[in-house]
Amino acid sequence: MRKWGVGLSLLLLASGAMAKDIQLLNVSYDPTREFYQEYNQAFSKHWQEQTGDKVTVRQSHGGSGKQATSVINGIEADVVTLALACDVDAIAERGRIDKDWIKRLPDNSAPYTSTIVFLVRKGNPKQIHDWSDLVKPGTSVITPNPKTSGGARWNYLAAWAYALEHNNNDQAKAQEFVKQLYKNVEVLDSGARGATNTFVERGIGDVLIAWENEALLAVNEVGKDQFDIITPSISILAEPTVSVVDKVVDKRGTREVADAYLKYLYSPEGQTIAAKNYYRPRDPAVAAKFAKEFPQLKLITIDDVFGGWTKAQQVHFATGGVFDEISKR
Repeated sequence: MRKWGVGLSLLLLASGAMAKDIQLLNVSYDPTREFYQEYNQAFSKHWQEQTGDKVTVRQSHGGSGKQATSVINGIEADVVTLALACDVDAIAERGRIDKDWIKRLPDNSAPYTSTIVFLVRKGNPKQIHDWSDLVKPGTSVITPNPKTSGGARWNYLAAWAYALEHNNNDQAKAQEFVKQLYKNVEVLDSGARGATNTFVERGIGDVLIAWENEALLAVNEVGKDQFDIITPSISILAEPTVSVVDKVVDKRGTREVADAYLKYLYSPEGQTIAAKNYYRPRDPAVAAKFAKEFPQLKLITIDDVFGGWTKAQQVHFATGGVFDEISKR
């Protein structure tokens, strides 16, 4: 009995010695902090149950464009979870992510979606109901900078799409509309969370153009007695995208767990955590459970209206593009 006990102890010690302690770095965009804090705990528990290995996931957050630049410049992210595909493409163009990254996971590697809405002061004192109200004289608008923020680019393109629909697809009139909107922007923060803090914490502005998840977070976590969410007549299907950073995971030997980390976003638990954090889940069963959280509205897509992110980035947000033109005071 004694020998058996010693043998068992040695076996348990050996098993413990074989268990790995793995660290991952998730470089993400601005308003995903709360979501990934909860998701990381769930994934770590799942992975330890499956493999015996302990996983600790560190998080980095900021404007999506700035985060992509940091990965290009060498920060050793195992995975990126960014606001839009062109930011991941920018990393792929520098050879740090495989060019076919978007095909590696379902739904073009976008495990959850969102859209763009308005957050206003309680009672909507400025009577803001649609995009046209954002260009009225005296309306103070808060939105991040499209040069650094992925959410800001979705905001800009949603406004452009509204203007096209109401001006017979006249690009010149759409440009003038968006120019007038940005003349009303009081603060142009570098990221979506910074813009939310400007509006919510600092009390600046009449309306925040926001990720739907940020608006819902502000209302439900900060105070329903302080803000209202306004759903515009038309918005855009925002598809945040995810990828392993191939150069990093191959160097660090973390590909297996990094792949599993992203795939688990599509699991029922991952989808439920996304929905609880106000992202629209892809899974139909999970979406049905949270249907009351997410109102139906007309959503255009980046491909249908703007010819995809590569074209939209070149036309609107590259140096000398349309945003630079309309930003001239």
